[in-house]
Amino acid sequence: MNIIVRSAIEADLSSLLALYGELNPGDAPMPQQSADEIWAAMCRQQGRTVLVAEADGVVVGTADCMVLPNLTRGGRAILFVENVVVAGSVQRQGIGHRLMEAAVQLGEAAGCYKAQLLAADDEYVHTFYEACGFEPLAQGFRRYLNQERTSPTAA
Repeated sequence: MNIIVRSAIEADLSSLLALYGELNPGDAPMPQQSADEIWAAMCRQQGRTVLVAEADGVVVGTADCMVLPNLTRGGRAILFVENVVVAGSVQRQGIGHRLMEAAVQLGEAAGCYKAQLLAADDEYVHTFYEACGFEPLAQGFRRYLNQERTSPTAA
């Protein structure tokens, strides 16, 4: 299998949405217009790179990378990695490792002092990230935010 990791382009959007459907199968499909608008906004973000992995010309994996400027560590940036997913049909064939290697290289090229991610509470996922050179050094915290709008008359 020939695996290539590259930056995503607009033509990859439908493949990305399919992969994200595997990552979060309970999410309702996103309307195409919304997806197009969000993709355009992502492309305008400085420091944002969505990587895709192609296996024999088919997009089968992705990792969303964001280089954030930072005022600590001598001003060296931080690489955040999010929404890492490899299609279930091709998992355990080195695609995830190639994606993570490319993400780390992206951070190194940007002068980042660390690459950081949050992982699901899943032993397989933790083993995968450790095999990619990541260490479980901190406890992550998360707070989901309610995105429903409150009516103007609500107290």
